[in-house]
Amino acid sequence: MNRGMRRRGFLAFFLITALSPLPGQDGEGPPPVTAPIWREALEGMVTGLPSVQGGTVVAVLDGGNLKAYSRRGTLLWDYFAGGKLAPYITRSREGLNYICRTNGTFIVLNRVGRELWRMNLDAPLSSPVLVGWDGRLFIPLGDRLICYTASGYPLWGKTFPAPIALAPITDTRGGLMMVLENGEFLSIDPFGKTRSRMLPAIPVAITPLTGGGDGKAGETFRNQDTLIFYEAGTVDVLSRDAGGNQTLLSGTFPSLPAPPLAAVSRGGLAALTLIDGRVLFLSGSGGRILWTGESHLRAGGTSAAPKQEVSMIFDEWGIYVLSRSGASGFTEDGRRLWMLELTGTAAIPVLSDEGALFAGGEDWILYAYQMEDRTGSLGRSSSGPPPEGSYGLGAPPPLSWTDYSFGLGEIDTQLSRIRRDIFAGRVGENERDHTAYLMELSGSFIRTPGASAVRPPVHIQHRIAGAQLLGYIGSRETIPFLVTLLYYEQEPLVKIAAVEAIGRIGLDPEGAALRVFSTMLAPTLPGGDERVLTAIAGATGALCRFSGPPLSNAGVKILSALTAGDYPPLVRDRAQAELNALRR
Repeated sequence: MNRGMRRRGFLAFFLITALSPLPGQDGEGPPPVTAPIWREALEGMVTGLPSVQGGTVVAVLDGGNLKAYSRRGTLLWDYFAGGKLAPYITRSREGLNYICRTNGTFIVLNRVGRELWRMNLDAPLSSPVLVGWDGRLFIPLGDRLICYTASGYPLWGKTFPAPIALAPITDTRGGLMMVLENGEFLSIDPFGKTRSRMLPAIPVAITPLTGGGDGKAGETFRNQDTLIFYEAGTVDVLSRDAGGNQTLLSGTFPSLPAPPLAAVSRGGLAALTLIDGRVLFLSGSGGRILWTGESHLRAGGTSAAPKQEVSMIFDEWGIYVLSRSGASGFTEDGRRLWMLELTGTAAIPVLSDEGALFAGGEDWILYAYQMEDRTGSLGRSSSGPPPEGSYGLGAPPPLSWTDYSFGLGEIDTQLSRIRRDIFAGRVGENERDHTAYLMELSGSFIRTPGASAVRPPVHIQHRIAGAQLLGYIGSRETIPFLVTLLYYEQEPLVKIAAVEAIGRIGLDPEGAALRVFSTMLAPTLPGGDERVLTAIAGATGALCRFSGPPLSNAGVKILSALTAGDYPPLVRDRAQAELNALRR
């Protein structure tokens, strides 16, 4: 950035307050927020919706920077991507930051702004990346959708007959939904299985309703519907039967009193923002309007508001409407919590779990407003919310072949097929079967120690290969199995394969693997083999780089113990190398 542009940012900081709240609506709700609690110069303009997690806010700037601030306005880190960024940022539960340059360079940063890996997607993001329950990434690219592990290994990809018109959203089964420009509605499960239905028009918004079940993959949701809202104010219901077939129901849902701008749901309830600024709260089952509120878009009781992009939140705290002109908050029973009107915003603001609203101004300043006192949320984990469900990969059901004995040649053939699928990015709908097979191979000794009445344990070379390939499939749900394999397997080479797979997956938000690593440091224990301890040092470093603090604090203790203890030189050297890498 040249000196003139830099001077402009700092002059704006001291002299300009273009992003200031306007007078609020009188006679309803609490007094309006009147001033920001802090403001910080960005030296650039926010280009998209910021991201908040664990008391921090991260924003993409037009100069190609990604900046992170604490809830008190302290700059935590500043990453320069080396080129213009698409206006999207996604953060995972582990605090990983997913961004993409406009030339298609996809970049992953950890919680403290350190780059972990990058790859070329050949196209920029067309909407934000979505993160699955086990850390997998759903990456939208115009007329394509690709699925990768958190470590960057491809799982599957889809090319569509038309570009994506309505950005993908997550559903209640751990998959996602979207609409194409040809009017086709797509429902895609986590493994790439796709169901489609043609719609009469491209909708304004879609939102899922949970009708039954507990969110486990493969469970039938007989009463689970998707609400589809059109610009004309009509509403369709896309219903799934026990076999997963989709039926489009028209005329069963009352028409809206005005065209919708955005929708959001939670359980069997839905909230809408209409073009005239009203907020509707609906019973999703029958479309009954439970209450109507007036947002900042309808300030002063006007009958219409300029059409603009709107973001909505529906969580345990309430229902929130956010746009470049301000934000509004409501309780679930319809009481308005607050309203904030803004001018001069560069992007839609974002609301944190702590009740703070962050807005980036056209004056290159980030403003923070304390909208709610959520004292109880300050003690939350620095990680994001836990997964809504499980894909069942940690304990997949046994397959039909598990009761039979296979020869070495048959296992070699199956492993070759799985290996080809993994490195060609064609795992897809075979992922459950592949995972079950690899777990059966690698865990055969701990499940059937010694001679088995069914078959002897699989040969060591196949147990090693099974554990290694699990790392490339990369599901966080397999970490407990790999930890068990490490602890109970007697062959050091299989232990090493399990440890390396954990490091390759990289995701361990609860620190389960690190806790087991710490119990295996004594040379007299079963894990005390020099080669195993060296692998533990490498995997510990990988987990620390992925998660960053506070989980890395536990990892640093393990590495420090390995450098200071009475261990072979190879172990101490590897541990020291990992410590040095973490300090850079």
